Amino acid sequence: MNKLTAALCLGLLASNVLAETPKKPDLGPCASLNGLRVLPDDNAWNRDVSKEPVDPNSDVLIASIGANKPLHPDFGTKWKGQPMGIPYIVVDGKQPKVEVKFTDYGDESDAGPYPIPPNAPIEGGPDADGDRHVLVLDRDAMKLYELWRAFPVDNGKSWKAGSAAVWDLKTGVPRPKGWTSADAAGLAVFPGLVRYDEVIEQKAVRHALRFTITKSRRGYVDPATHFASRSNDPKLPPMGMRVRLKANVDISKYPASAQVILAALKTYGMIVADNGGDWFVSGSPDPRWKDEELETLKKIRGKDFEVVKMGPMTTR
Repeated sequence: MNKLTAALCLGLLASNVLAETPKKPDLGPCASLNGLRVLPDDNAWNRDVSKEPVDPNSDVLIASIGANKPLHPDFGTKWKGQPMGIPYIVVDGKQPKVEVKFTDYGDESDAGPYPIPPNAPIEGGPDADGDRHVLVLDRDAMKLYELWRAFPVDNGKSWKAGSAAVWDLKTGVPRPKGWTSADAAGLAVFPGLVRYDEVIEQKAVRHALRFTITKSRRGYVDPATHFASRSNDPKLPPMGMRVRLKANVDISKYPASAQVILAALKTYGMIVADNGGDWFVSGSPDPRWKDEELETLKKIRGKDFEVVKMGPMTTR
């Protein structure tokens, strides 16, 4: 091989490497991640469970949530004048960090400071009285900062929160056993959200989804680390329980956006992460969602799901 040929080959190789390098996530509220998959491929959120066995108590557990209740997309454009869903914001490594004071679970929260912009979107809006999640993704450090019951202090110069957690997205190390996070199950919230950029831009959701149930059991299974119930009823699901859409459910007649979400539910399933509405699946708000398409997801019923076989349960 002569020098010219070698140089051309090296140049071609370099251009291929550059072409395969994914773009960084964009900056701002509910920004596109440009195809980035958060957390390692072997993390529980990203695990393909389509071939895993069904839990022997699947029918009982599904019945306790509601076999005839509909799947409910808890995200979209707006609801009661506020963005509908759990918002997030992407920042870079230059974002100044501020102190966070904890009001409920400080002993199970990660100390600050946190890179929270003063204008960080709050779930439900600035006057909300619900979970008030604030999710901040540092795209340079690949760290995720999540707060529950978050309130800005002095126009965002500091914050107070019921609990909070910092996640290293490069490693995906879970919370210590028995610890909560910004979610009841001790899980990260952001990796389980349905996002507009993945459904519409990438046309693929490559992770499990987050969902809630009204009544849970006093127990948790991997990947959860925390429970949020006093009931020992064995018919109730523990935190961390995963369900998947049955393989024989026909999704071909749904709108394209709904098909992307339903395909993910067949491959990755969805994980019980908090107490809330039954079969409420979480996503991030975006004014470009077509709510009428998301509404078609309500044709799916609890009986269309099955519980993926669970591992050992922790009850204390």
